[in-house]
Amino acid sequence: MIERALDLDAVQAFIRIAELGSFTQAADAMGTTQAAVSLKLKRLEDRLGCRLVARTPRHVQLSAQGAAFLAHARELLEVHDRALRAFAGARQRLTIGISDHVAGPDLATLIARMNAQDPQLLIEIRIASSGDLLQSFDRRELDTVIVRLHAGRSDGEVLAEEKLGWFAAPHWQHRAGEPLPMATMAEPCGVRALASQLLDQAAVPWTEIFVGGGVAAVAAAVMAGLGVAALAPRMLPFGAVEVGAKLGLPDLPRLPVLLHTRVKDGRPRDALAALAAAFRSAVRA
Repeated sequence: MIERALDLDAVQAFIRIAELGSFTQAADAMGTTQAAVSLKLKRLEDRLGCRLVARTPRHVQLSAQGAAFLAHARELLEVHDRALRAFAGARQRLTIGISDHVAGPDLATLIARMNAQDPQLLIEIRIASSGDLLQSFDRRELDTVIVRLHAGRSDGEVLAEEKLGWFAAPHWQHRAGEPLPMATMAEPCGVRALASQLLDQAAVPWTEIFVGGGVAAVAAAVMAGLGVAALAPRMLPFGAVEVGAKLGLPDLPRLPVLLHTRVKDGRPRDALAALAAAFRSAVRA
């Protein structure tokens, strides 16, 4: 018989480890250190008298006891949260702007991770260019923005750095003697400005063949064989090929992704920590 109550922070740490499969990502999501998460898990295992997580050099897996305890752990936290929400009043709202070049196909995963962190938090998300989102943030129309490094800004927390490349469809061939056909986002896209500047500096003739209102449209144009685009690899469907070296195009740099926020604490900050951890995971993958 367990005489003392379970530590809810330790239970939450266990759930995050189970969901993310990583002590490091669990620590990111909880805004703490890997050592602190390990200590919380050990305290919970000691309290229950069994191993919940089986650690290997490459993977983190639940033990049989851990798998059995997971549903109970989630139920325990849900009951706890319902008790708190009964006295919390109106739903809290968190307004977030995410650059289209940052969100891409991972947007559903990012939203799901935030919702899992706090199902009662009202999340409002706006997708736009980094420049437009930063202007909205400065006008206090958004609580938080996640954008690529923007000219003239040195503030913000670096979430990750992401390498860009020159991508085309596997069947696409550049016609000798013709300008490089480029699929781009509309101005004032920062990636478009960077790509065009590097091509001009390298004296590579180019022409816009397609202008898309979003990354999904640009990726579709690439896979349709219209030309080349400067994008992060995770933005493109499987099968797109990097053609920069083959065509002698200039190297594209690693661009930082920054979090700008006025949210300092409380449930919204916990949700942002979960969002940041999910984004870092998406970039690493």
